[in-house]
Amino acid sequence: MKKFLSNLSLHSINFLGIIVLFLFALLFTFLVIFEEYRDFEQESIHLRNAYLATQKAKAKEETQRVLEYINYSDTTMNGKLDPGQIKAHVINSIEHLFDRKGGSSYIFIYTLEGINISDPNKPGNRGKNMIELQDTNGKYILKELINEAESGGGYVEYLWENPVNAQLSAKVSYAASYKPWNWLVGTGVYLDEIDAMIHEKKEKMKERLIRYIMEVLTLSSILFWIAWGGIKLINGVIQKEMSTFRDFFRKSVLYNIVIDKRQIKIKEFQVLVAYVNEMVSAIHEKNRELRELNVSLEEKVLQKTAKLQDQMQYNEKLVAAQDSFIKHSIHEVNTPLAVIMTHIDIYKMKHGENRYLTKIEAAAKMISTIYEDLSYMVKKDRLHYEKEWIDIRDYLLSRTKFFEEIAHSNEHRIVTELCECGSIWFNDLELQRIIDNNLSNAIKYAKRGTDIRIELDEKEGDIVMRFVTRSKKIEDTKKIFEAFHREDKVKTGFGLGLEIVGEICEQEGIMIDVVSSEAMTIFSYRFKKGKKDENTPA
Repeated sequence: MKKFLSNLSLHSINFLGIIVLFLFALLFTFLVIFEEYRDFEQESIHLRNAYLATQKAKAKEETQRVLEYINYSDTTMNGKLDPGQIKAHVINSIEHLFDRKGGSSYIFIYTLEGINISDPNKPGNRGKNMIELQDTNGKYILKELINEAESGGGYVEYLWENPVNAQLSAKVSYAASYKPWNWLVGTGVYLDEIDAMIHEKKEKMKERLIRYIMEVLTLSSILFWIAWGGIKLINGVIQKEMSTFRDFFRKSVLYNIVIDKRQIKIKEFQVLVAYVNEMVSAIHEKNRELRELNVSLEEKVLQKTAKLQDQMQYNEKLVAAQDSFIKHSIHEVNTPLAVIMTHIDIYKMKHGENRYLTKIEAAAKMISTIYEDLSYMVKKDRLHYEKEWIDIRDYLLSRTKFFEEIAHSNEHRIVTELCECGSIWFNDLELQRIIDNNLSNAIKYAKRGTDIRIELDEKEGDIVMRFVTRSKKIEDTKKIFEAFHREDKVKTGFGLGLEIVGEICEQEGIMIDVVSSEAMTIFSYRFKKGKKDENTPA
C-alpha cells in the first residue's frame, strides 16, 4: 500500500476518483434494486394473504348458500316426498347448480362418517367411505374437515389435484355440517393461481430492474468518458504548468533566473511563483556566501591542520616518554620488592614469626600483586602468552597460600572447597591474574571477621571456580569490569584489576557470572575442561 501511494500521479489520482464514483453509482444501483426486491417480497406476502382471505370468504359464502338451500328444500318438501327423494333432488340440484366443467371450484358432500355422497371431481368415489383419505404430506383430509364441520365450520389447508391442470396444488377448503341429514358440505379454492400471478409480477419486475440497470450502466459509461475527457484536458493544463516549474528548477541549479508570472495560467500556481523566485534568489545568494566562506575556511583549515600535526607529534613523543617511564618504574620496583620479600623469608627462618613483620609481608604481597597487574597491562599487547596444561586445583591452592598472610592481617580466613577437576589449557600468568585479582578484591571488600570461601567443582563437563564473600551489595555487576570503576570510592585502588580479568575472560571464552545481594556476593568463572586451541601441539 505504501509503495502504491508513493508512486501516485495526477492521472492515477483522477482515475481512482472516477472509479470510486463509479463504484458508488453501482452501490446506489444495488441498494435501489435491493429496496425494489424487498418491497416486492412484502407486496407478494400482502397479495397472497389478501387473496387467501378473499378466497376463504368466497368458499365460506358458497358453502353457507348451499346449506341454506338444503335447509329450504328439507323444510318445504318434507311430507310431500320421502327423505331419500328429497336428498336425491338436492344433490342433483347442487351438482347442476355448481357444474363448472373443467373448473376448480365445486361443492363436495360427505356424511359425517366419511362416506362420499357427491364429489364432481371424483365421481368414482360415490358411496365409498373416504375417512382415511390422506394427502401426499400424510394429512387426514376428511377427518380434519369433519372436525371443523362438527365444531361449527372451519378451514383446512392440504394438497389436492387441481382438475384444471391435473397437478397437485395447495388447496384450502371450508366445511360445515347439516346435522339433520348428518351431512358435511364444503367447497375449496386452489392457491396455485396466486403463485402464477406472483410469478408473473416477478417476471415483470425482473424486466423492469434489468432495464433500470442497463440505463444506469449506460449513463455511468457516458459520464465516465465525459469525466475522463475533462480530466485529461485539466491534467494537460496542470502538466504544462508543472513542466514550466520543472524546467525552471533544472535551470536554476546553474543560473540565477526567475519564472515569468505570465507563463502560469492557474491562479493557485501563480501564488507559488513569487515564493519560488524568492527561494531561488535566496539559495543563490547563500551559495555565493558559502563559496566566499569556503575559500576562507580552506586557509584556516590548512593552518589548523599544521598546528594539529605539530601537536600530535608532540603528544606522541610525550606518550612514548610516559610509557618508557612507566616501564622503567615498574622494572625498578620489582628489584627492591624482590629484596624485601627475600629478606622477610630469611628473617622468619632465623627468628620465627613476628606480628609486625607479618603485616609488612602482607603489604609487600599486595604491592607485588599490583606490580604484576601493571606489568601485565604494559606487556599484554606486545607479548604472546604461551599456554600449558595446568592443574587448576593445585594452582588455586598455591595462590591461596600466597594470600593467606594478607587475609589474616585483614582479619579474614580463606576457606577452600576444591574438587579434583583435572587440568585446563591456559596461560599461567593470565590464570594468576584472574585468581589474584579476585582474591585481592575479596580481601579488600569482605566484611571484617568474615570468611572468604573458594569453591571449585564440575558442571556439565566444565570447571566452575567461585569466590564467595559476605560484602556490601554490588549495584551494577556489569560495570565493575570497566576500567577505573570502583563501587566503593572510599577503598583504595585503581579499579584496573577486574578490567584485566574481564579482558582475559572475553579473550579466552570464559563465562562470568556475578550475583550480589545484601547477604552475599559470588563471582563465578566457567572454564572449558581439557580443551586446547586448534592447531596447538600437545
